[in-house]
Amino acid sequence: MTDVHTTHPAPGVLGRVFGTDRDGEGHEQVVLCHDRSSGLKAIIAVHSTALGPALGGTRFFPYATEEEALQDALNLSRGMSYKNALAGLDLGGGKAVIIGDPNKDKNEAMLRAYGRFVQSLRGRYVTACDVGTYVQDMDVVARETEFVTGRSPEHGGAGDSSILTAFGVFQGMRASARARWGQPTLRGRRVGVAGVGKVGHYLVGHLLEDGATVVVTDVSEAAVNRVRAAHPEVEVVADTAALLNASLDVYAPCALGGALTDESVAALGAAGTSIVCGAANNQLAHPGVEKDLADRGILYAPDYLVNSGGVIQVADEIEGFNFDRAKNKATRIFDTTLEIFTRAAADGVPPAVAADRLAEKRMREISALRSVLLPGARRG
Repeated sequence: MTDVHTTHPAPGVLGRVFGTDRDGEGHEQVVLCHDRSSGLKAIIAVHSTALGPALGGTRFFPYATEEEALQDALNLSRGMSYKNALAGLDLGGGKAVIIGDPNKDKNEAMLRAYGRFVQSLRGRYVTACDVGTYVQDMDVVARETEFVTGRSPEHGGAGDSSILTAFGVFQGMRASARARWGQPTLRGRRVGVAGVGKVGHYLVGHLLEDGATVVVTDVSEAAVNRVRAAHPEVEVVADTAALLNASLDVYAPCALGGALTDESVAALGAAGTSIVCGAANNQLAHPGVEKDLADRGILYAPDYLVNSGGVIQVADEIEGFNFDRAKNKATRIFDTTLEIFTRAAADGVPPAVAADRLAEKRMREISALRSVLLPGARRG
């Protein structure tokens, strides 16, 4: 009925799996899953279990090719290792992608088949929501696996993780404002939000409450209309290009990754934008963009640092969810962001480099504890 099969990814993508790419790390495990009866095609990527089981969401997206889906899974899972490390969680990094249009292809059988593949990893990977998947989907997945978070409150879960994701991004933005302007507030600042879906919508609410002027854009007319209905004072522009040139103080990319390209950074620099801080994963389109941002005087709050509120929320579910406890943990994103900016200034490197170093240090130090052999345990 179900099987694990091998595709033939492009050589460069395969190098990402085995560690021959630029970071030399590679991934611990990549599982390609296919259930013919339901039509499931999924990839589960486990980047690191140095800190504990790999936790990361499931993205349901109509990828053009299997190679594109694999590349996304590899990038996202690596980012989760760093995100969980900086968030202080005893969890490693993983991510899954399901190939398909969630509005057309998603069904109960497919989600349950996916849950069985998650269960087959016996806890090495714990799944949750991501783009294209929702709390109700995780309830279905959980009918086949115990290794799932982000379930509905009715089933003992944490519910919508975008709530604390947006809250955490807001804390990172407050810290960025403190570092740039001396006060931890966006009052009187003009903030552009690209993408007002699950997270962006909540972020707009925090910004308006704090006294910011907000400009938004989204490819989804329904998402824009939802924001307009809740916050009629928000300004809407046609597209991301218009937003980049909208004389912003802060730019918040909150859609898909790769938003910070050579062209978009040049546009932000020309428009005088001071801060980039958003919820999207993997915002830097390629290595070197972080330096370009710094050279242009734009303060960049690393995405996997500030958007970790969601994973903090679903991770709390593992020990029995308590919203106040999870929110308190997410509040610390403010302090960690300031720490990263301080380290970056002291070391003379962009904040993204300082964040990488701190995350890698924690993974390295905790992983080294395995050299201490516990009674009854076997090495390896």
